[in-house]
Amino acid sequence: MPHRQRMLTIREKIDRAQRLLHMLEEDSALLALRVAELTPERQQSTKNYAAQLTAHARAELKRLIEEGTVWDANDPTPQAAD
Repeated sequence: MPHRQRMLTIREKIDRAQRLLHMLEEDSALLALRVAELTPERQQSTKNYAAQLTAHARAELKRLIEEGTVWDANDPTPQAAD
């Protein structure tokens, strides 16, 4: 029997992207320690990759938030009154 995965909601995608970005930003301080024994070229390459990954995660989060805002504005579901 095939295993079916449910689609993530926009809110779940945003939450995952926020957690990934937070992890990457928190990890940046420890990155220098982990790559200290590498050659200077490898250290720089690793740091560049981490920076690119962080920038990509930040851009993806921004895109998801914008998508979620558009989705919320177009959502016909009635909302509870405050």
